[in-house]
Amino acid sequence: MQIHRYEMGLVGNCSYIAYIDTHANVKWMCLPRFDDSFIFGSLLDKQRGGEFSVTPIGEYTSIQYYIHNTNVLCTEFTCATGSFRVIDCAPRFQQYERYYRPLMLVRKLEVLKGNPYVLVRCRPRGNYGALIPEVVMGSNHLRFLNFDMPVRLTTDISLSNIKEELPFVLDRNRYLVFTYGEPLEAPLKPTAEDFINKTVRFWQGWIKSTYVPDIYQEEVIRSALVLKLHQYEDTGGIIASGTTSLPEHNGSSRTWDYRYCWFRDSYYTLKAFNEMGHFDELERYFDYIQNILMNEEGRIQPLYSITGKKELEEIHIDLEGYLNNQPVRVGNKAYLQTQNDVYGQILVGVMPLYTDKRLMYTARSSYKIMTNRLLDAIELTMDEPDAGLWEFRNVKQVHTYTMLFHWAGSKAAMRIGQMMTDGDLVAKAERLAKEAAARIEKAYDPEQKVYTQAMGSPNLDASTLKLITMSYLDPNSERAKNHLAALEKSLRTHQGLFYRYVHPDDFGIPEATFLVCAFWYVDALATVGRIDDAVKTLDGILKYANHLGIFSEDVGLDGSQWGNFPQTYSHVGLINAVFRISKKLDRPTFMSPYPR
Repeated sequence: MQIHRYEMGLVGNCSYIAYIDTHANVKWMCLPRFDDSFIFGSLLDKQRGGEFSVTPIGEYTSIQYYIHNTNVLCTEFTCATGSFRVIDCAPRFQQYERYYRPLMLVRKLEVLKGNPYVLVRCRPRGNYGALIPEVVMGSNHLRFLNFDMPVRLTTDISLSNIKEELPFVLDRNRYLVFTYGEPLEAPLKPTAEDFINKTVRFWQGWIKSTYVPDIYQEEVIRSALVLKLHQYEDTGGIIASGTTSLPEHNGSSRTWDYRYCWFRDSYYTLKAFNEMGHFDELERYFDYIQNILMNEEGRIQPLYSITGKKELEEIHIDLEGYLNNQPVRVGNKAYLQTQNDVYGQILVGVMPLYTDKRLMYTARSSYKIMTNRLLDAIELTMDEPDAGLWEFRNVKQVHTYTMLFHWAGSKAAMRIGQMMTDGDLVAKAERLAKEAAARIEKAYDPEQKVYTQAMGSPNLDASTLKLITMSYLDPNSERAKNHLAALEKSLRTHQGLFYRYVHPDDFGIPEATFLVCAFWYVDALATVGRIDDAVKTLDGILKYANHLGIFSEDVGLDGSQWGNFPQTYSHVGLINAVFRISKKLDRPTFMSPYPR
């Protein structure tokens, strides 16, 4: 039986992300933003999605890898006529005291041996496949017309060979620079080489400034690089994933658009960045949150666009879908849902800006307005049923997870109040924390010795693992250990994976496991002192990454990858679990060897 894996890597520069498979085909690339139409989208439709590939003629083998500690991807081919590699780079480096991150993909075709016979195809598409551009030849570029912005491919390969899709002998290094908007108006070869070299140095320098434990370093480093790509630097928003409509399992109809900013996902992401000593990302995200709060008069939505747009209308697009899975969705109507954990998520996420003295945050005076507003929202929604973190579409309950973040958010507000010597704020937050704790206790089932999914519900839920890892439960207590044991018995698979829940939801009984829940389980094991079990389980989970160490959203019982890819949730779960194990083992953390 073949195990399904996403055989592709990604490059990006915090302006866009491109997904490139082991045939050097750009399978998914949305421009000018993460949540715009694809310009290459064969991931969801082989015919209407276009293509941007570089492949040998005849039979070949290929391997794919990253240049060490970077997001610069290499796809290496071996065929009868020789070997070569395609180096894919989304330029990113510091220039004029700011980051240069153009909507540009640089592709270097580097000869390794012999004279490979290769074919380049470049067929961009617009408006989710509905727009097929006219192609016009310039002196050293192809122009693709009818897009909103100029789209060009600048190259030193014969334009006729590319336009007419004719193979050619690769007898020396060649270059392809694909641009959206501002075209390349500079010498091709030296500029491409310069951009690749500067981008490699940027990513390697960024990793040098990263705190990592002395265990699982490669996994933490790759996860950090993946996470960084998902922050839209212009606004600071962090998306859950760069893809849409990749099914939770084959034929599930659970196909969601994740190219938006969930406060929930971002909290865990920021916690990971904080652990790794990357504070710029946290500060940028706070700017994103602050702008939303200033413009939002009513409820805080669970998700927004990367620019803070509220309306994310969900529509179905006429595409064949990944492995013919339907529907293909653009937009996500979860933005209409009530998910009351967002208020605590924001408070916990931004707390370091006010309490961590390493951060020279200049707007600390904003604490009073923001913190009081979020506490007011917690108070108003304390007993209100909501859709919960799993975004049930037809069920509303008073979820234990929501109450946990009412409690955690109130605790965070207490710390902010103490830091600012604001006695009224501390008193208000303390009262709300006690009220939230009282409601969490109403979800306790003394017969099963477990906290259930919601008040009055018999169902168990992996999200209640966070009662242990967020220190609501004393990890040394019998109640914490019994709670963990009950969840293990009900939700854990023999591979160490974890279901979110096992009861039917709006779409039936879930078949795939949700990968972050397995990392939460590892975190909980380490928290209660079961270190050997935590390490053993983590070692087992790591095999569910693809060939580049990248994790999906869901994992089938056969080890197949499903769901949107990569999922920031999954990589965040890995980072936080590893740091927890490291601390429990009292292992050192490698700090930056360079001044920040």
